[in-house]
Amino acid sequence: MVNVYVTAPLCAGAERELAAHGGEAGDLRLRVVCLPSAESSRKLDLSQIGANARRATEDSSSIAYIGERARAASRFSAPILNAAEIQQYAGISGSVAMNELLGALEEGRLSPRGNL
Repeated sequence: MVNVYVTAPLCAGAERELAAHGGEAGDLRLRVVCLPSAESSRKLDLSQIGANARRATEDSSSIAYIGERARAASRFSAPILNAAEIQQYAGISGSVAMNELLGALEEGRLSPRGNL
């Protein structure tokens, strides 16, 4: 089983899309791990964005991060996720991001991190 880390506002959509695909992509079983939101109507919580990205990198079974819709948030989390070779999907809905991730896994355009 591999984990996909998803921020709270996008979690429900990602979970629905994964369930619609039977929780699998190819020979991998996936699980959604919901993270706290780092967005409010007025501002981004940069410390929460960093904490969310680091949480995903600390999990050796993590393969993707579906993050905040705000481009500024993804620019902040990208260096953390890139260093750990975790694919980030940002600026789109949770269901669209999960669908893209599942397609990439099934087509071999994305593979689990080397230590899985």
